[in-house]
Amino acid sequence: MKTITRLLMILTLAVFAACEGPVGPPGPPGEDGLDGFDGENGYLFEIEGTFSPTNDYSLYFAFPEDFTTYDTDIVMVYILWDQVESSTGEWLDVWRALPQTYIVDEGLIVYNFDYTVGDVEIFIDQTVGELLPEETDNQIFRIAVLPAEFWSTKSVDINNLDAVMKTMNVSEKTVKKVSITK
Repeated sequence: MKTITRLLMILTLAVFAACEGPVGPPGPPGEDGLDGFDGENGYLFEIEGTFSPTNDYSLYFAFPEDFTTYDTDIVMVYILWDQVESSTGEWLDVWRALPQTYIVDEGLIVYNFDYTVGDVEIFIDQTVGELLPEETDNQIFRIAVLPAEFWSTKSVDINNLDAVMKTMNVSEKTVKKVSITK
């Protein structure tokens, strides 16, 4: 009799433990992203600016107010280094990841950057006396903000802008171009 009573008690406990209560209220909606981007694959901005003694040979880019970066995001900056003609006669852009060191007769020129969750600063370190206009004027950069949780699962060379853009599903036409006036 004791065995049957114990068995019924265990069965009763199992039935009551499996019961569920009512479904709770839904959680709050998430943050909106930039139009045209879902933020899942990252963001790409293109800026153009001129380095000069007035701006201390640095270009400052503040992320738009409707854009959120996180401490875990990866930020890469690429410089338009050259344009070459292909075998079909089409001009192709040559992009290089920063930092880039340029050796000249008088010394070194280094294009480099730093960033926070709110901005990116691109700057030139140099050991030469005077920079030439082709080294400072109308320089074009692309800034990629890559969510770490997405990119940690990808095997993409983040130093290769073409590979990054392909993974981000971004074309030349959809790059967000921003003017730097400083």
